[in-house]
Amino acid sequence: MPNASLPDLARTARTYAVDLAERVVATFVVSAAGVAIAAGPADMFHASFWQTVGAAGIAAAGSLVKGLIAKALGDRNSASVAPGV
Repeated sequence: MPNASLPDLARTARTYAVDLAERVVATFVVSAAGVAIAAGPADMFHASFWQTVGAAGIAAAGSLVKGLIAKALGDRNSASVAPGV
């Protein structure tokens, strides 16, 4: 196994951090929208089990759509829309 140089490791770490940050922010926004749609904004802190399952399903569908859009718009080998990821 070849040894990776320090600049390669830094670039890999930066790529990972950018990708991770994008995914965390996107999941937060989609999940918040899912809870608002499934339970309604006034009841989002009193959601039932099925409303919570619905919110998770909406978040999963949103993440899937985001990944498909990113594949179409960005690097075809990545689920990220961030350049260079």
